[in-house]
Amino acid sequence: MINRAVLVGRLTRDPDLRYTANGVAVATFTVAVNRQFTNQQGEREADFINCVIWRKAAENFANFTHKGSLVGVDGRIQTRSYENQQGVRVYVTEIVVDSFSLLESRSQSERYQQQHGGNDSQGSASSQNGSNPNNDNLFGNSTKNNSAKAQDNNTDVDPFADNGKQIDISDDDLPF
Repeated sequence: MINRAVLVGRLTRDPDLRYTANGVAVATFTVAVNRQFTNQQGEREADFINCVIWRKAAENFANFTHKGSLVGVDGRIQTRSYENQQGVRVYVTEIVVDSFSLLESRSQSERYQQQHGGNDSQGSASSQNGSNPNNDNLFGNSTKNNSAKAQDNNTDVDPFADNGKQIDISDDDLPF
């Protein structure tokens, strides 16, 4: 049997990190995943998929992501049910995340959040919780150094953007 789910999307809210009575970390979050097609009005719809992640991975996920972060998650689909306070049986389907990837840099994530009206008054979870006192990104470099390097190396510039320069490619450069 195979039960595998791989999602790429943006977080709809900050991850909700909690701890069980035994001290085990668990974070819940929702990923908005765009559909591949458009509706009759030409708009692209999205699915909102509930996810849960456990233990140290949950703490890391909560520390390095926030509303609007572009993430990739890999896990399995799980269904469960419980009886609510009114005595009604409630069924829940969610992704139990085994691993995740951050798919954009902190600066790209903050830019996206500013452009799309995100409220980042609390700051990122990593700087807010103090788990990253040097404001290091996941690659171990200071954000200040990264912005200077980005300007020097033009790493924030889209290499595929049409900047008016013609690309010089000979037939010998092509793989076919």
